[in-house]
Amino acid sequence: MPGPIRLNLALQGGGAHGAFTWGVLDRLLQEPGIEVAGITGTSAGALNAAALKMGLLQGGPSAARERLDQLWQGVGALGDLRVSRWLSMAFPLGTAMAEAAAASLPISPAGIAAQLYTPYAWGPFWQNPLAEIVTGLDFTQICAAQGPDLFVSATNVRSGKIRVFSGAEISPETLLASACLPTAFQAIELRDPATGQMEVFWDGGFTGNPALFPLYQPHLPDDIVIVSINPIRREEIPVTPVDIQNRVNEISFNAALLGELRAVNFVKRLLADGRMARGTMKDLNIHLISDDALMNELGGGSKLSPAPALLSRLHAAGRVACEAFLSQHGDSLGKQSSVDLRGLFG
Repeated sequence: MPGPIRLNLALQGGGAHGAFTWGVLDRLLQEPGIEVAGITGTSAGALNAAALKMGLLQGGPSAARERLDQLWQGVGALGDLRVSRWLSMAFPLGTAMAEAAAASLPISPAGIAAQLYTPYAWGPFWQNPLAEIVTGLDFTQICAAQGPDLFVSATNVRSGKIRVFSGAEISPETLLASACLPTAFQAIELRDPATGQMEVFWDGGFTGNPALFPLYQPHLPDDIVIVSINPIRREEIPVTPVDIQNRVNEISFNAALLGELRAVNFVKRLLADGRMARGTMKDLNIHLISDDALMNELGGGSKLSPAPALLSRLHAAGRVACEAFLSQHGDSLGKQSSVDLRGLFG
């Protein structure tokens, strides 16, 4: 009998919209005959990736689905990630008023605050709202040599370069660094083992959302399934401060990924034309699962407001998108790309 189809996952970041990826993974884990060999993730994609690997090692696909459910139930209980969680410790009455206003106004008070104040302004009152989520994960399994290879990306603030963490380097702090949107969270400090110096990190989406190159290693399969939650194209022109900042982030967060896909397309053309010998470089099969129509519909502020109803909607949409992908392109896995890379850049 034929063996399982081995593939790699590339999971984008995008705050609460990462619940779409949760839905995709929830459906993919129900598909027989698929083995996840490598995972690269950024921000919310890194959280999904860590929970996925942890669950797979704990008890296979069913346990991985449970771990992902627990992850997003925890995220849904946090409230608005920009202000309310840590502001409530200092000003509980003010937070209650802000939440009441958010329910009655067509704007987000937390989003406005994020445009006016830095998270450093709150001094000792500030807490990273995601800390309690990541510290609840089992890093003995997340960092284990067994199971899928796991890669987590963050951006070095001083150098502006990507830093990819893997194996024993992955910790609660590296996950927080990968998800550190600088307008909402204080930068994460990590010690560089090579120099012994403390380095400062922001969200990995600025330099790789997600980074594909860690998956080019010879022992990993040729197929990469990208789960995209940042639309490449938006028809509506953003006009509010939150939506303008959101579109700026989407463009910058997609830039590194598009650059890597252009390189993949270039290599594939060289191989197809016989201008590069087979085996010199990997002939990657690229696949994409997305729902750009839904992501265009959602406002930028929703990425940092993980309301349970929103997460449930995104999860359901992710399952539908994965089902459609498997129905339309499942036969391409292990054989050929299902994404028209030339058309993507046309």
